[in-house]
Amino acid sequence: MSYQVLARKWRPKSFDTLVGQEHVVRALSHALDTGRLHHAWLFTGTRGVGKTTIARILAKALNCEQGVSATPCGQCDACRAIDSDRFPDYVEMDAASNRGVDDMAALLDRAVYAPVAGRYKVYMIDEVHMLTGHAFNAMLKTLEEPPEHVKFILATTDPQKIPVTVLSRCLQFNLKQMPPGRITEHLARILEAESVPFEPGALRHLAHAASGSMRDALSLLDQAIAHGAGHVLEEQVTNMLGTVGEDHLYAILDALAECNADALLAVASDMETRSLSFEAALQALASLLARVALAQFAPAAIAEEDERILTQAQRFDAEYLQLAYQITIHGRDELPLAPDEFTGFTMCLLRLLAFRPERDSGSTPPLPPDSTGKARPMPPAAPSVSGSKPAASTAPAPKATMNDWREVVRSLGLTGMARELLQHCERADDNEESLNLRLSETHRHLLDLNDRTLLTRIEDKLATVLGRPLKLSVEIGSIAGQTPAQRDELDRRERHAQAVSALESDPFVRELIERFDASLNENTAKLL
Repeated sequence: MSYQVLARKWRPKSFDTLVGQEHVVRALSHALDTGRLHHAWLFTGTRGVGKTTIARILAKALNCEQGVSATPCGQCDACRAIDSDRFPDYVEMDAASNRGVDDMAALLDRAVYAPVAGRYKVYMIDEVHMLTGHAFNAMLKTLEEPPEHVKFILATTDPQKIPVTVLSRCLQFNLKQMPPGRITEHLARILEAESVPFEPGALRHLAHAASGSMRDALSLLDQAIAHGAGHVLEEQVTNMLGTVGEDHLYAILDALAECNADALLAVASDMETRSLSFEAALQALASLLARVALAQFAPAAIAEEDERILTQAQRFDAEYLQLAYQITIHGRDELPLAPDEFTGFTMCLLRLLAFRPERDSGSTPPLPPDSTGKARPMPPAAPSVSGSKPAASTAPAPKATMNDWREVVRSLGLTGMARELLQHCERADDNEESLNLRLSETHRHLLDLNDRTLLTRIEDKLATVLGRPLKLSVEIGSIAGQTPAQRDELDRRERHAQAVSALESDPFVRELIERFDASLNENTAKLL
């Protein structure tokens, strides 16, 4: 039996298996289940997001022998014939190669006849924007008032080229590009079903290279399996795509933090040796710089497990990160103007180094306050080129009290696992030299009792905020009071209840509910 490519083998055959187009599936499902069927649908979106796939599922839903519904059986003769592209009443026409008025006239002449084997004749016209003006004019009358047994499905990647007279006669659905995370999850499920070993990092590279197209992602996955001889490994995928791995990017940030020009040039030389794409490297570097800047201003938006990002956020000034991002994106734009790409990339790295600020005093501008209004801890100054040591700070250490444990946790400015641990601990007892916390059995996984690295990190922060060193210990037991996380949840519920109450008592909202038989979605209510 001949091999079938993954894009065809794993093409969704029902709305339940379609990935990433929930808004379209919801609307079509309601229409099919309630019998409110339009005579013409227009699907727009970039390549490989599911336009033709949805058209085939819709044709099955209309012609299934079990009846019109959003869940065709997939087993009857009509469903299996549509899946195998041999159903006489489902016609796919490529408007790129059949774009003239004669082609359209021939299609419309056949449309008047009753279906041969199904309930409806379904005409799917792909890349409909390629039709000529005369062809569009020829189909207008039939598109507006087709025979009862005819349904039109139009698909295009460029809806701007479709006449408004056609758009006004169709129900239009815009299919979204697939997020990289959804693509990665889908590829992982396919590889598990195919029993192909893989590394998660390799799938992330494939998902980004697909640029929102699931079909492109599956085609790249086929290529990666062949390239890796039945395995999908990150190193092989980066070599295949010519993309830059995270190790190169973090090596650049480390060299910039240390003002090490030799290390920067070594990264560029290694990339040239591996024939990696310098344009893709600058794009990935700009993305990484943006995530580091985000970690400084909004650390809660960064995944807790991404400690490397949080570490880099402490090594650079906020102003320098903004400048570095601008230098990087401009360096990518200027790459075609350079004598060669290696020179352009190297000069961009040297420009990042040249604008790295020197800190003689060790001072850094303060970061914006966090969501609680507390000032963020300042990142340490970068080493100066001259090697001078920063002067010791003479400012007194900030003081805090232990009266409100939740406020103490907020003032520490911790992120990641350290913050999560303190959020689920209650203060058991404390004195001038020690602090004992209690953690519930439910959250025992947050603490490794054999590793004090996390506790040492918290002790350092406590010493800074409280102005005195404390020995920290954590015991596992029953929570007698309320942890900071529990208090935060109670506050959130109280705010949500206030928001719902305010909406329910609003005269305008009450009038909408009474007049249009509407309902209030309480899950989305919030106070501004």
